[in-house]
Amino acid sequence: MGEKHTQELGRIHNLIAAGCIILGAAGGLEVMGGLMEERKIQIQYESLAQMADSRIGTDTSDLQTMSSRQDQKAERGAESEKPKAARTPHLAYESPIDFLKLAEINPDITGWIRIPDTGIDYPIVQSSDNHMYLHKSFNGENADAGCIFMDFEGQKDLRGYNNILYGHNMKNGSMFRDVVRYRDEEYFKAHQYFEIYTPAETIHLKAVSCYYIQDAPEVRRTRFRDDGEFDAFVHRMLEPCRYAQMPGKPVENLYTLVTCSYETEDARTVLFAVEADREEADRSQGADA
Repeated sequence: MGEKHTQELGRIHNLIAAGCIILGAAGGLEVMGGLMEERKIQIQYESLAQMADSRIGTDTSDLQTMSSRQDQKAERGAESEKPKAARTPHLAYESPIDFLKLAEINPDITGWIRIPDTGIDYPIVQSSDNHMYLHKSFNGENADAGCIFMDFEGQKDLRGYNNILYGHNMKNGSMFRDVVRYRDEEYFKAHQYFEIYTPAETIHLKAVSCYYIQDAPEVRRTRFRDDGEFDAFVHRMLEPCRYAQMPGKPVENLYTLVTCSYETEDARTVLFAVEADREEADRSQGADA
């Protein structure tokens, strides 16, 4: 009996060991599959960036038509709290981004964000809600990385009072992962200047504040009664950062980049930027060269 019992225990032990191996292998395959999926989506975005930069011989009038259509779709808002008036497109402007090709892939395209010396180089989309692009790629595929997307209440021309962009904090370093790094003062100062491109213009930006919050809803406010109320909002948003650079003149447009953060439950890192003086931006780029 003792020998049979020992043999039976041995068989059970072997079955358990085999089961653990199978489960471990399955878990490993699942992780590997997730990593492969992330890499596949990142390759798609890298291809989009290459394609977006290859605009040769694009008819500028078509870009102006596209921009005008986007302006017509801008929200009107209530009389008590109004959005910014949409700007007239620059008639002589020729975007370095091929928005016509991008619109053929996804008509929800509204702009392109590029921050030098970071991993942030992505199209910006906007839908009728803030859920669609959480887990859908620019090409329309299901993807954990999702898209960089604009708040559904924002103006499509990216010239609203508060222009809010959301992106995931991906472990592989993609999407808005580098936004979190702006909470390091040295990194912040080294990467202050960047651009957002639209069919109508290039918007030169300067980062002015960065910190984490616990999903504060006020950050995503987009409408204000007047410029004075908005100016007070801007100063209130920038103040929590110990190295914030308060603008010396009233801000016309605020750009708010939001990503997940993990200090507390529902934490978010927010990076605020304002339009940069072009000469100042050019000097900064020259210093980096």
